[in-house]
Amino acid sequence: MKKAVILLSGGLDSATVLAIAQQQGYKCFTMSFDYGQRHRAELHASAKLAEAMGVTKHKVINIDLTAIGGSALTDSSIAVPQQHEEGIPITYVPARNTVFLSIALGWAEVLEADAIFVGVNAVDYSGYPDCRPEYIAAFETMANLATKTGVEGHKLTIETPLIDLSKQAIIEKGISLGVDYSLTVSCYQADNEGRACGECDSCRFRKEGFRQAGITDPTPYQD
Repeated sequence: MKKAVILLSGGLDSATVLAIAQQQGYKCFTMSFDYGQRHRAELHASAKLAEAMGVTKHKVINIDLTAIGGSALTDSSIAVPQQHEEGIPITYVPARNTVFLSIALGWAEVLEADAIFVGVNAVDYSGYPDCRPEYIAAFETMANLATKTGVEGHKLTIETPLIDLSKQAIIEKGISLGVDYSLTVSCYQADNEGRACGECDSCRFRKEGFRQAGITDPTPYQD
């Protein structure tokens, strides 16, 4: 049975990606990161999703990205914007996807996995540079040059099934696959109970996606 490592943040997109990988027949190994983000609610959500969706194994990797800061998600002195910002917003975490994918690559090599799935999106997104198709293509090339399995001919693919989908389309796909979005947490500044602020970029994209899909938003909000 083909195997895949799934980056599972606990959010809407990664839960959908996991369901897609399962639909495609992969034996799924999920990985989340405790990187010093503002809240732990998404980590609790990822564990619940992994259990509810019956993954083979779930890992949480500890990395302290607060040591370099530079983002509203890893530096408590920087406020999370409540309105859309032009350009790359301050919620961008420097090199986050490169760090996460590199560690996922290591586990994939150990598992002799065929693919890494990641829920990056270049349509309804905040403009992060490490969510673009050209970045993913470059990382896949690097991955197959940098690993023993790659140079021995066991090629790995980086799968991004959501990269050109709107949030509405992502939600509709997930619903068709039975994803329980009430288990997910997308908010950049959710409280300890996982309730969303309703104002950050991630909340706005999520709310609009449910509205456009005509599906009741199961997100608990702080207000």
